[in-house]
Amino acid sequence: MKNAPTPTVPSADVVLCTYTEERWDMLERAVASVQAQTVAPAKILISVDHNDALLARCQARWGPDAVVTGSPVEVFANRFAGRLGSARNTAVERSTAEVITFLDDDAEADPTWLETLLQVYATTDAVAVGGAPLPNQQVPRPGWFPYEFDWVFGCHYAGLPEVRQPVRHLIGASMSVRADALRAVGGFHSDKHDDMDLSHRIAAAHGAAAVVYEPKAVIYHFVHPERLTWDYFWRRCYTINRGKVRAFSDMGPAGNIRAELEFAGRMAGSVARKLLRGLRGDADAVRQAAAIVAGLAAAAAGHFRGRLDLRTGRLPVSLTVGLERP
Repeated sequence: MKNAPTPTVPSADVVLCTYTEERWDMLERAVASVQAQTVAPAKILISVDHNDALLARCQARWGPDAVVTGSPVEVFANRFAGRLGSARNTAVERSTAEVITFLDDDAEADPTWLETLLQVYATTDAVAVGGAPLPNQQVPRPGWFPYEFDWVFGCHYAGLPEVRQPVRHLIGASMSVRADALRAVGGFHSDKHDDMDLSHRIAAAHGAAAVVYEPKAVIYHFVHPERLTWDYFWRRCYTINRGKVRAFSDMGPAGNIRAELEFAGRMAGSVARKLLRGLRGDADAVRQAAAIVAGLAAAAAGHFRGRLDLRTGRLPVSLTVGLERP
């Protein structure tokens, strides 16, 4: 019996978007983690978002005159008016690989991160694949903060699959997509909800099974102490869901809130389980149940405020409008 042929792993570029010198040390560690991958990317693309001082610093560190080992690095400015989504679109224009992979500038990739993502493409019909951002916390986690809400700071949260599985939304800190499919949907169309925008557009074009979560593709996402505070928690629940209204509207038929409704439904079970633990003396479980209820209420308030603002023309228009010429 002949051995089965080894699956062909597609080529990949890794994109890091950055906007502030306050994250310089983290950006250096992020780039170093990509350079240490077990499967090297074809290129590392650093897209600097409307910050000339940071652009100059990146050029000095990784530009044509710098000594860089491993995969070649390209540094360039976001050429569009928008923010994160537009910075990513600028990188998409420069990518020549089969798969474009995105890593946040405040994250470090596990050495097998890229290899694990690319194996999904080599062995399945996936069109977009995301990995699991695990929290790199700088202070102890408060007992009241529910693990179901780690999406607040862009990390893997309780309720996401623990094995490879299709999902409705990838997490922007660690995601990838076939380059031809991304260009076919016009790139990113959202300033701040680019990961959700990508997931919905790819699912609409290729089917829900085409968007896959692979939790074995691990990165470590920096969590600033501020993001573990009550003030940040409820404000984030509110503002994210207010802004999603614009993103869903811009998606047209591709947009829907099924993932949000499914999440809210699962939270009823989480609250019940935590209250049962509270009856057995777990005070933190009771606090987490209360935080879930408050978070859902803030999210609902943000959603309905967003719908009102959209109807009355007060919700800001996205400056990221896809891969169109400015």
